[in-house]
Amino acid sequence: MKLYNKQEAMERMNVLASCAKPFVFLIDYLQEQVYVEEAKNVSPTELVYNLNGFTNEDGWRQQQKDLPEQIEWNPDPVSFEKYSCAFEHVRKNILAGNSFLTNLTSKTPVHTNLTLEGIYCHSRALYKVWVKERFVVFSPEIFVRINNGIISSYPMKGTIDAALPDARHILLEDEKEAAEHATIVDLIRNDLSIVASHVRVSRYRYIDVLQTNRGPILQTSSEICGKLPEDYKLHLGDILFSMLPAGSITGAPKKKTMQIIREAEGYERGFYTGVTGYFDGTNLDSAVMIRFVEQQPEGLYFKSGGGITFKSDVRSEYEEMKQKVYVPIY
Repeated sequence: MKLYNKQEAMERMNVLASCAKPFVFLIDYLQEQVYVEEAKNVSPTELVYNLNGFTNEDGWRQQQKDLPEQIEWNPDPVSFEKYSCAFEHVRKNILAGNSFLTNLTSKTPVHTNLTLEGIYCHSRALYKVWVKERFVVFSPEIFVRINNGIISSYPMKGTIDAALPDARHILLEDEKEAAEHATIVDLIRNDLSIVASHVRVSRYRYIDVLQTNRGPILQTSSEICGKLPEDYKLHLGDILFSMLPAGSITGAPKKKTMQIIREAEGYERGFYTGVTGYFDGTNLDSAVMIRFVEQQPEGLYFKSGGGITFKSDVRSEYEEMKQKVYVPIY
């Protein structure tokens, strides 16, 4: 896999899009490593994807093994004490006015008999990517879609166990979740306004049901859309990078919040919380790379987290971080 820097990647995307050539891309969180390749040249021995139906997995799946009879999935999350230290650093900055919303994540070792390939093959998600000996993504979160010159984004904020009594009502009435969602919708609306006109919120706080190996969870999303200029294909790379990193996995304001994230988390996100997508020659579909398992020399790690506001409770946020350590295999 050849990786490009930000400027090289933008120029390559602009050229491919202006020539109506389909391409696949992966952009890391800090936009320092970018994979951009014509779809016809993507090797399934290195990278396999299924991005909302755009895929190169035909034939590759048949080579993979069946699931183990009994799936072992044993996360070893960071201690509550260690998480609390990171949380308090974020909270102090929020109370000081340095951030209104900060996405705090953690790195969780997972002991499992699943492989990266097995997770890719058997998980169910709108967007999936496998990179050989590096990571697998099974993301439910859309970054942006472009269809006939209309750009849309669908930030996801707010999660609850669907098995809880009256879970939908609890989620929609939760003041902390409502405040977090309102903040991120405002941020995404501002991001889209950089590249589009007539930006509006067309749907607000609707609920999706996500299936996991531990049962269903509910998550709230909104839809924000705007109109791109007629010549947007000539500048597709510039458009994408102008909105990065994704607001839903950083916070507001972005620049200062990214500094707070770096200080609090104490690890490199890498491609986790970056974006991936497919341009078909006319339209584009992309995802935020959440629900992410990374292979490191000492084993597999799951990276997960959530948004922190001044209303956040440390115990609830810790439990949400752990709840998201799942695979959608059921």
